[in-house]
Amino acid sequence: MISRLKGTDDILPPGSAKWRTLLRAFEDLSERFGYEFALLPVIEATELFSRGVGEATEIVEKQMFTFEDRGGRSVTLRPELTAGMVRAFLDAGAQGTLKLAAAGPMFRYEQPQKGRRRQFYQVDFEYLGEESPDADVEIIELAYRLLEEVGVPGIRLAINSIGDAADRVEYRRILQEFLRAREGELSPDARRRIDDNPLRVLDSKTDAEAVVDAPVPLDHLGGEARAHFDGVRAGLDALGIAYEVVPRLVRGLDYYNRTVFELFSSGFEAAQSALGGGGRYDPLAEAIGSSREIPAVGAAMGCDRIVEAMPAPRADRLDVFVAVASPERRNDARRWVSTLRSEGLRVDWDVTPDRSIRGQFKSADRAGAAAVAVVGDEWGEGQVTLRRLATGEEERIAIEEVGSWLSR
Repeated sequence: MISRLKGTDDILPPGSAKWRTLLRAFEDLSERFGYEFALLPVIEATELFSRGVGEATEIVEKQMFTFEDRGGRSVTLRPELTAGMVRAFLDAGAQGTLKLAAAGPMFRYEQPQKGRRRQFYQVDFEYLGEESPDADVEIIELAYRLLEEVGVPGIRLAINSIGDAADRVEYRRILQEFLRAREGELSPDARRRIDDNPLRVLDSKTDAEAVVDAPVPLDHLGGEARAHFDGVRAGLDALGIAYEVVPRLVRGLDYYNRTVFELFSSGFEAAQSALGGGGRYDPLAEAIGSSREIPAVGAAMGCDRIVEAMPAPRADRLDVFVAVASPERRNDARRWVSTLRSEGLRVDWDVTPDRSIRGQFKSADRAGAAAVAVVGDEWGEGQVTLRRLATGEEERIAIEEVGSWLSR
């Protein structure tokens, strides 16, 4: 037997039912908010991530699946979607604003544990070409509503602002001075990051006690960044979305500026417990080759973690299972199954010829059907016999009334 690779998962029934619910909600919300669907390559030039995500980030340093292709080019399985979305926007001409939604697998060479897989899945929303704080608010609302839509309990939203590049020059100097004064209390990884990526030390759980009184970006915002963050907060307040300002919240990728946020749930606890997050990343386009900054904001939501937090799916996976009592009615049943499906009902039947009614009822139970419709001699009178499996309630009704009977 060839087994699946470490850090990957086979997503099969019954667990896949929650995935289907999540992806349907993603599709529905994307359309309702006006986000058009994008399909992007899984493999990209390595430089896209080293320049976009950042050379000094943990993703680029330790986690990317990078190799040389047969043409001698360095390529990487995508560890995240945002850099690819911006590249695609630039390739398409980067005109005006564009709202995109995408979904699919990402790849990082993690040490596998709960919430951290080597192949994992994300749904992604990006608002490209818009600088208004209302774009930030919309992205946050969209991510928040997705969790609401699939029943995730105890949603908690954390937000912060890390300011603009100009704001961070002075803040970076102050933070580095603070960290060097406490260098002996820091982990080896944190000490290494003092020079190349000091903001990441604020996010280190290992070093939490050592940096508890560290200066924070929120206290060093310039006027424009401060006004932008005030606009984001005002928008969330107007929508009635509760949030907590977390001054030490930073994101692990270099391209962020201004707004950053993460979403959590009481239904998911792990070393890495955020179900998703994102923020504004105006500098990213220029970092990967644009002649100018392009305002943009986005969110990436971890499907694997959301599914863990979701409640159990509804028990009945089918509205009705059609059982055939009379062999001569088999083609009638076949056509009726097709008709019911075209009407939007979830319907199945047993395609094995000559299986007994008892065997077909067992098949219906295994399939998770709410009811069984028996096609027998009464079909000639325009009727079928329906039985609810949960209660045993049984009734003979007209074929055209089956839909309303099931909805009751």
